[in-house]
Amino acid sequence: MSDKITSIVGARPRGHGEAVARILSLAAAPTFAIMALIAAAAPADMLCAAMQGPLSLQGMVPMYALMSAFHLAPWLRLVR
Repeated sequence: MSDKITSIVGARPRGHGEAVARILSLAAAPTFAIMALIAAAAPADMLCAAMQGPLSLQGMVPMYALMSAFHLAPWLRLVR
């Protein structure tokens, strides 16, 4: 089990909690991206749809997209 976690996180962590934190940090960006896709595919409430334009920055989709972008740092460190 320890070797499997080490291969996922890259460097050998000091403790189990550190490995879990690193895995969770890698899970944040894809989770928010999936939530943005689900929110975009979900039918909008009629009242909310009437108040928003086609390129509006209001709503859940832009929020999840921004959260996904802000949580990309662990992925960029992993690639680098």
